[in-house]
Amino acid sequence: MSLIRRRKPNETSRPTRSDPSSIGKEDDNKKKIPAKDQHAEEIALKKLRKWSCIDSCCWLIGSICVTWWFLLFLYNAIPASFNQYVTEAITGPVPDPPGVKLKKEGLTVKHPVVFVPGIVTGGLELWEGHQCAEGLFRKRLWGGTFGEVYKRPLCWVEHMSLDNETGLDPSGIRVRPVSGLVAADYFAPGYFVWAVLIANLARIGYEEKTMYMAAYDWRISFQNTEVRDQTLSRIKSNIELMVATNGGNKAVIIPHSMGVLYFLHFMKWVEAPAPMGGGGGPDWCAKHIKTVMNIGGPFLGVSKAVGGLFSAEAKDIAVIRATAPGFLDNDIFRLQTLQHVMRMTRTWDSTMSMIPKGGDTIWGGLDWSPEEGYTPSKRKQRNNDTQVANEDESEVVASQRKHVNFGRIISFGKDIAEAPSSQIDMIDFRGAVKGNSVANNTCRDVWTEYHEMGFEGIKAVAEYKAYTAESVLDLLHFVAPKLMARGSAHFSYGIADNLDDPKYRHYKYWSNPLETTLPNAPDMEIFSMYGVGIPTERAYVYKLTPSADCYIPFQIDTSADDDDTPLKDGVYAVDGDETVPVLSAGFMCAKGWRGKTRFNPSGIRTYLREYEHSPPANLLEGRGTQSGAHVDIMGNFQLIEDIIRVAAGARGEDLGGDQVHSDIFKMSEKINLQL
Repeated sequence: MSLIRRRKPNETSRPTRSDPSSIGKEDDNKKKIPAKDQHAEEIALKKLRKWSCIDSCCWLIGSICVTWWFLLFLYNAIPASFNQYVTEAITGPVPDPPGVKLKKEGLTVKHPVVFVPGIVTGGLELWEGHQCAEGLFRKRLWGGTFGEVYKRPLCWVEHMSLDNETGLDPSGIRVRPVSGLVAADYFAPGYFVWAVLIANLARIGYEEKTMYMAAYDWRISFQNTEVRDQTLSRIKSNIELMVATNGGNKAVIIPHSMGVLYFLHFMKWVEAPAPMGGGGGPDWCAKHIKTVMNIGGPFLGVSKAVGGLFSAEAKDIAVIRATAPGFLDNDIFRLQTLQHVMRMTRTWDSTMSMIPKGGDTIWGGLDWSPEEGYTPSKRKQRNNDTQVANEDESEVVASQRKHVNFGRIISFGKDIAEAPSSQIDMIDFRGAVKGNSVANNTCRDVWTEYHEMGFEGIKAVAEYKAYTAESVLDLLHFVAPKLMARGSAHFSYGIADNLDDPKYRHYKYWSNPLETTLPNAPDMEIFSMYGVGIPTERAYVYKLTPSADCYIPFQIDTSADDDDTPLKDGVYAVDGDETVPVLSAGFMCAKGWRGKTRFNPSGIRTYLREYEHSPPANLLEGRGTQSGAHVDIMGNFQLIEDIIRVAAGARGEDLGGDQVHSDIFKMSEKINLQL
């Protein structure tokens, strides 16, 4: 290359303007050189002295490649135990993985294990698509590297969206769940979901014939997974096969996140008569299921689902909007990001399964909530015998803080969130006339239903000012009528007055634990296992954004902060696992199903297992082995040990019964629910 061969001119031989004799000599030399050759020489000198952008890019790429190859060489040269050695040098000896520890204790395979993944963690692949998806047959559109998101984003959005009328496949598109353990072992390269648990189970002898990943298309409604893919029938058949080929030992079911609701639906479907159900008979669960170990289960829904459906954002998105104003709203590579996300996710019927259930009875009203008095603090561990003791040892700090209205899931303005309900002038939005559309023709590619509401409809939503769990349902019906019309046919959010009423035999009630009963299986056990100690979204302060073409008119007000309450960046937080509040994850096993109740007529034993969050001490620990975060808990050594012990034959009492760190029992006592 010319740059490498270029030499620096000798300073002593270079003529200078300050030397008259040298100038004369230079002029004489120029006269001797032909004009053509002189011109060519000047061009060559300019090329030598010029540093182009291409040269810079080449050097940059070369430097990156050399650095990458060097790091790759070091990675392959360093012993596999190096990370463990460094971690032990910093934090002390690292404990054996649960599988290794329990193998030393003599635990081996006994009960077959079924994994039920949650929303977004299962891979989806393309089986049929439009012209823009040429070459992607059976390539992952969801999970893996997500390469198609940045290669052809609009095509990806088109193929990940469902039909807005039916909630099923659009014409000419078929996206299906990946099958096998690889469907959800890793969400993306290096980001595990089920992989650590699978690896530890393998340590005591488990393999693919004794483990089954119940993969399903998490975008569509639960009943439609059977209508379109016969997924529920496949799960039934696989469980029956695994029980039959493992000496009649019943299965241990391990659902995570939305998979908890999906399996709750399955237990009603499998025993219901055909054609609506699986026709397994009223004792199918008793014959085939030993234990259901629910991890991070949103039994009663999550506030996060409301924020996602209302404005396509949660706390993280709101913070990005605040730190980079306009970034997510502007036309980035011809993609108005949040508008396309809203258009796509509002075709996913499964998201409606996580809207808060139980109304104001469970989640609180304008002036009260079960989490009243919550403040982040250290907690004492409690078990069955001490659940009532020490409850009066409420934090002194809590009594000194402001009253927080967690029951107002959405408030328009911080002042509205804090004001007594008697001082809020609420103008009903339900009868508001929609019209005077905000959108113009340029918005058709990023269409959302807000464009049909118009200025008057948007204004009416903001003037209602405060929304509780019950009025949020009316709000979503108003702002997303097509979504909620489909959802109303598949999901319900109330509390049953009489569970013997024939209407509750319909599948729309099967994933709501407050409108259905557990199976008649007195020997079965149900665990609720979840992390605590992480601020978790509970309520939001919103603002009405200036009207503009193609914009979503509502945003979380990240300027709303309060040092005296758990309000930060426009989000009120309570105790939970960063996604699911303790109230939603723990109430049913703490009270709703505890003992014989109308929701648990056969008296299935229920256990609470809470895992205090402890973040990794350093980067070499990755996501940590004591995490209580919603997904990272899947690598929590204590949780994995509990699961392996149950899979090897232990029962809840063998684990020590309840393990409680939060105020879930105290919260449950505040809820007046007929049992």
